Amino acid sequence: MSEMSFEQMLEESLKTIRVGEVVEGTVIAVKEDEIVLNIGYKADGIITRNEYTNTPNVDLTTVVNVGDKMEAKVLKVNDGEGQVLLTYKRLAAEKGSKRLEEAFENKEVLKATVSQVMTGGLSVVVDETKVFIPASLVSDTFEKDLTKYTGQEIEFVISEFNPKRRRIIGDRKQLLVEAKKAAQAELLSRIAEGQVVEGTVKNVTDFGAFIDLGGLDGLLHISEMSWGRIEHPKKVFKVGDTVKALVKEVNGTKIALSLKFDETNPWVNAAEKYAVGNVIKGRVARMTDFGAFVELEPGIDALLHVSQISSEHVEKPSDVLKIGEEIEAKVVDFNGEDKKISLSRKALKEVSEEEEQTEEVKEQSEEAEEQSEEV
Repeated sequence: MSEMSFEQMLEESLKTIRVGEVVEGTVIAVKEDEIVLNIGYKADGIITRNEYTNTPNVDLTTVVNVGDKMEAKVLKVNDGEGQVLLTYKRLAAEKGSKRLEEAFENKEVLKATVSQVMTGGLSVVVDETKVFIPASLVSDTFEKDLTKYTGQEIEFVISEFNPKRRRIIGDRKQLLVEAKKAAQAELLSRIAEGQVVEGTVKNVTDFGAFIDLGGLDGLLHISEMSWGRIEHPKKVFKVGDTVKALVKEVNGTKIALSLKFDETNPWVNAAEKYAVGNVIKGRVARMTDFGAFVELEPGIDALLHVSQISSEHVEKPSDVLKIGEEIEAKVVDFNGEDKKISLSRKALKEVSEEEEQTEEVKEQSEEAEEQSEEV
């Protein structure tokens, strides 16, 4: 390096800097908590960790290298040890404030990592400038616990910019609402009754399950979960399950779903299986004063009227039958159009008695023939 001329040294010695001035320098040394800059002044500039960033406990050797060029603002011309105290973060914050002002005016979508979860909202930092996102603007649905956002990168817009009052407000809800509207419009443009769609179980209630179809939720009512009887939706589905369902109806933004596919309809072959005269087995599903309903298979119930339970008088079905009991009966009526089947145990018993009588008559006849031959 060539030596400086007397005129150059004189010029450097006469160079002055002022508090608040922005200077540029070259990093000549870096410690964990301090950066030393050559700013072309008679003394070096010092940036402490606290004046470099708002992020606590940052090792400066991991973010700055010797030889880097940096701009900083003068805080003190003499820090008491003959050095110039500089700040990088305050200059960055000023630039960040300008950046946020432009983003506010242009309604620009910003992206930043959540640096802190506080009571009432989230804090993010954009170019060393803090932005507060109130809990009411974090999501389009109420969220009691915001801790899941810690360290998460999120998108938002600036909904209020007032640096004089140190009030810079971010809004994430707005973006979610807009995205959901777009997804709803896209879904409704392509969905139609009769289609098979796939979704994820979002919520399960006493009356059904809500299926997230990507933009809108479809309702899978308990009555549409099976051709048979469902005791409770929670015994069939849990949140997170993937479901393929039939679109039963689309009414505005309301979508009704069903798992009753035509090919699985048990009534398709019922006329042959449960024809009049057939003897079948079933399980007593429920009882009323006038009779018992017998489940022949999931989706097909038949009525066993109280008068057909026995050849003897029965006051009420529960005097003779029990829920869950498996019984045998004869089909005495089949109405496929109205999906009604009538059973009779009485008829089955009468048939049995007739068969016994026929067998007895046959035996008597054979016995008579044998006696006649002996004579």
